Amino acid sequence: MRQASLARHPFLSVFSQKIWTGALVATAFGMASVAPAAADSRYAAIVVDANTGNTLFSANADAERYPASLTKMMTLYMVFEALESGKITKSTRVPFSATASAKPPTKLGVKPGNSVTVETIIYALVTKSANDAAAAIGEYLGGTEEGFARMMTSKARKLGMTETVFKNASGLPNSSQHSTARDMATLGIALREHFPQYYGYFSTPSFTFGRQRMRNHNNLLGRIEGVDGIKTGYTNASGFNLVSSVKSGDRKIVAVVMGGASARARDNKMAELIKKYLPKASGRGGGALVARSAPAEIRADTPVNAIAAAMLPKKNAPTPDARPVDEEVQVASLDAEVPTPSKRIAEAFGDAAVEQAYAGSTPSAVDPVKTASTVQAGWVVQIASSPSDEEAKAALAKASKRAPRILAEAAGFTVPFEKGGVTYYRARFGGFETKTAAWDACGALKKQKIACYAIQQ
Repeated sequence: MRQASLARHPFLSVFSQKIWTGALVATAFGMASVAPAAADSRYAAIVVDANTGNTLFSANADAERYPASLTKMMTLYMVFEALESGKITKSTRVPFSATASAKPPTKLGVKPGNSVTVETIIYALVTKSANDAAAAIGEYLGGTEEGFARMMTSKARKLGMTETVFKNASGLPNSSQHSTARDMATLGIALREHFPQYYGYFSTPSFTFGRQRMRNHNNLLGRIEGVDGIKTGYTNASGFNLVSSVKSGDRKIVAVVMGGASARARDNKMAELIKKYLPKASGRGGGALVARSAPAEIRADTPVNAIAAAMLPKKNAPTPDARPVDEEVQVASLDAEVPTPSKRIAEAFGDAAVEQAYAGSTPSAVDPVKTASTVQAGWVVQIASSPSDEEAKAALAKASKRAPRILAEAAGFTVPFEKGGVTYYRARFGGFETKTAAWDACGALKKQKIACYAIQQ
C-alpha cells in the first residue's frame, strides 16, 4: 500500500522508501529496557541510521501523534530556506503583530509593533521555543500564520512526510495538527542534510535577549556525547517529545521519542536508545537521504493558497484515530480536550481562527501549558491570583523586573481556574525541576517582599 503510494510521488527519497519498511514494535515507555511491554497510549519512537536511512528501531513510528513544539523544526526549515534563497537575511527585522504578541508562553514577550532580527527569531526557537517568535516569522514569510502553515504542510509533502499536517508555526494545540515519529525523523535528517551551514544553531546552549537568559530545553546537549540537537516539545495532549541527532565518528543517527510521561522519562528513554543503537549504525554513507525540492517563492505576498492547492489533498487529513490521553495535571480546567467535537467550525482556518472562535470560553481553546518541554515539569512558584489575566501577567512582569537573578531560569505563565462561577488566573513561574529549587526561589523572592508559595505540577 505504502510502496504503491511512493510510486506516485517522484520527489520522495530513497530514505523515505527504506525507513517505511521498518517493523513496528510495541514497547513500554519509561521502562529500563526497550523490550516490549504495556505501552503508553501516546508513546512512539524511531531510530534511523542517518548514513543509510535504515530503521534501527521502531515503535508506533507511523501512528499519528501531536508534534507540539517539534513543529518549530519545520518553521526553522522554512526560515533556513528563505535565508539560503536570499529572500531574507539574518539581520532582516521581523515585526510582531498583536496576534503574534498575544501567543501564550513560552514567548519572548515582544510588544505589538516592535521587531527583532531573523537571527534572534532563530535563537528564540531553538532555545526558548518561543511561540510569539514562531507566529511572527510565520506571518512575515507567509502573509498570515495560517497561510504559512499551509506552506509548511506543502513542504512536508515534498520532503516525503506524508502523514504530517501543520496548522500553525508554533505547535500550540490544534487537533488537526499531527505528525508521526517517522516523519519527524525525516525532517531531522533533512535539516542536517539541506542546511549544514545553519544546523549549528540547534546546539546553542543558551542566548540572552534583553535581561533574559534563555537556556536550551534539550537536556541531552552536553550530557550525551555526540548529541548536537535537535528539538523538544510538550503539550498536555502530546506528552514530552524529543528529536535528537547524534554523531560519533562516522556513525550518525536521528532518534525520535514522542509521548513521554515526563521530561526525565523521555530523556532517559532517548539516552537508552542512543546507547543501544548508535553502535549498530553504519560508518558509511550513501549520499543524500531526503530529496530536496526547489524552494518556493517565500515572501509576505506569496499566494499560499495556490501553493498549498498544488500539493495538498482536497480534504483535510484526518485527526488521530484515538486522541492521546492528556497527561494528568493538577488544574482541572486544563484537562478538557481542545477543541471539543462541537467546536470544530474554525479548524480549517488555522489556530488563530480557533482561538477567536473560543474566546471567553472555559477552558481556554489554546492549552495554557507551555509547549517547551521542561518549563512545566516539576515544581512551580505561584506569586498571585487575580480575576484578570492581564493583572496576573503584570504581576509576573513586575516580579521578573524586581528579581531578575532569582527568576533568570524561570518562565512566567498564567493558569485559569473557576471559583464561584468566576474565572481567576494564577500567576506562576515554572521550570523548577526539584522541590528544593522551587522552595529556594520562593524564599529568595520573599526576601524581595514578593509573596509566593511553591507547588508541584
